[in-house]
Amino acid sequence: MPDAHPVFDKPVIVVVALIYLGVVTAIGFWSARRTHTVQDFFIAGQGVGLVVTAFATMSAAFSGFVFIGGPGLTYRMGLASLFISIPVSFTAGLLCWVVAKRLRLLAEVRDVMTVPDAILVRYRSRAASGLAAIAVVVGTIGYLGAQLLAMGVMIESIFGTRAWLGEGSLPLAMGAGLTLILLYAVGGGMVAGVYTDLFQGALMVLAAGAVFAYAVVAGGGTAAIAESIMTSDAFGPAFLDPLGNVPLLTAIGFFFVFAVGNLGQPHMLHKFYMLDDPRKLKWMPLVVGTTQAMCVLIWLGIGLAVPALVAQGQIPPLVNPDAASPTFLLGFVPALLAGLVFAGILAAIMSTADSFVNIAAAALVHDLPRALGRRVANELRWSRIAVVVVALCSAAFALAYGDLIALLGTFAFGTFGAALAPAIAIGLNWQRVTAAAATASIATGMGVNLSLEFLAKQTFLTWLPKATFLAPGVLPTAVSLAASFAVLILISWLAPRPDQPIDDDVVAVMEM
Repeated sequence: MPDAHPVFDKPVIVVVALIYLGVVTAIGFWSARRTHTVQDFFIAGQGVGLVVTAFATMSAAFSGFVFIGGPGLTYRMGLASLFISIPVSFTAGLLCWVVAKRLRLLAEVRDVMTVPDAILVRYRSRAASGLAAIAVVVGTIGYLGAQLLAMGVMIESIFGTRAWLGEGSLPLAMGAGLTLILLYAVGGGMVAGVYTDLFQGALMVLAAGAVFAYAVVAGGGTAAIAESIMTSDAFGPAFLDPLGNVPLLTAIGFFFVFAVGNLGQPHMLHKFYMLDDPRKLKWMPLVVGTTQAMCVLIWLGIGLAVPALVAQGQIPPLVNPDAASPTFLLGFVPALLAGLVFAGILAAIMSTADSFVNIAAAALVHDLPRALGRRVANELRWSRIAVVVVALCSAAFALAYGDLIALLGTFAFGTFGAALAPAIAIGLNWQRVTAAAATASIATGMGVNLSLEFLAKQTFLTWLPKATFLAPGVLPTAVSLAASFAVLILISWLAPRPDQPIDDDVVAVMEM
């Protein structure tokens, strides 16, 4: 049975967590001393090697959303949640082959540091670039909110604050995590994030197999896990069905969003600008894909073990499904391993949060002013201020959203994908895509996703039914992503010729 007061009864976990804090603090101070220019702050000076870049890319995608949100989502809806992680088998290669090389080569021929920069260079459209920057800020508020929620759950679990503070525990824990992230991100920028990614990624890859093994053993083996779940009144056979407890359209939507929408995630695309030599990209799918596949074992292992343990009476039913990972780690894993995994998850949240606040700061201080034909004096100073503003807005949004970490992350992932994936993935490979098509696609993806999410979540317009215009089970993010692709392809296909000629150096990059 998991302990309610690990701070007193499991000191090893606390010691490991404190050691972790010491490590990331040291990384932050070291990074701050290396951060002198806006290029250092946003893209780590474009001097990062293959292994560090690959781990940073993996860690940007796999953070609190996967390690905390994934098992929680499985607890709620069954194996259908794995439709989110199944695309891991090919998304690393897809990402590198379709967009990574061209983004990195653009940085060789132009002053490009962000995704809106790339859109501005490709389409010569301030409107498209400005809308892309707005999409980055909107998506970041959602995704960073998911990281802050995950950090709050972790801090509650490690220090047992809910037993003392009740419902006020989560906002306080999130506030503590937010303070730590701000101290860390404001000084070190992307340099701090990328090297914490390396530390966290290596730690989680090593721990993932061990956690999966303990999960299988704790549940009594795979056969016992399956039998316990299938015979339980709380879960039943549907839990282990490939579609779980969700409609077919929901499962297909998860797969579509996380397979194709992966091409428009700025926190991942941003990492390719950091690579010191674009020729190393050929090895990126191998490293990213292997490390992601290892880390998914935590999602799978804990996601199946916790429902089985609840069915066996070894764990009480979870009030909050997002507590699945902390509950299992505190109750069924040796303290040293649990401490290492907690430290790894915290590091993942820290580094991913750092990535998000940096790309949002770049959008506010660098991209939006350029789209408006202006420049911000002292971008580095204003970027650090923007980091604080974005982080505070994200925390407030996460508390107001009031749902699972994974569902908040899905909304943000879908916002990024719907707004940016078509303009980046198709636009950098098909010269016929016009600036008008890219602008309309970005506006459609972002506008449809936000509108549908509002309709599904709003409670104060009683005359307006939730999920208006959508069939049961349809994911708003899937609809918005499909609409964005359709708009871009249709307008480009109907246009007689590009409304703005593509510069010769950009054409050369697209043809490589």
